[in-house]
Amino acid sequence: MPDRTTEQHQAPRRRAAPVRTCIGCRKRELAVDLLRIVARDRETGDGSHVIEIVPDPRRRLPGRGAWLHPLSACLRAAERRRAIGRALRVSGHLDISALEHYLENRHEHS
Repeated sequence: MPDRTTEQHQAPRRRAAPVRTCIGCRKRELAVDLLRIVARDRETGDGSHVIEIVPDPRRRLPGRGAWLHPLSACLRAAERRRAIGRALRVSGHLDISALEHYLENRHEHS
């Protein structure tokens, strides 16, 4: 009979799923349940530039990202708290229209 003290059975280790914090409600969730957003510089026709906040559902766009529940309530909370600019480390006028459009269309298809 084998000695149980020398025979160690360890369960295979699973890789922990990444956890991120929603910038709107500040709740921690698995990254797969949150939407990544990034900031992009966009030039306007008059020579000025606007920082556009765009959704990154595939999590592939370059740059610093922030995480948000894909809900309008969390977007409004983040906007009210001015958390989007802080999380992405950008300042100036933030255009969130692409993000709003994405969230509206997402609810139509779910």
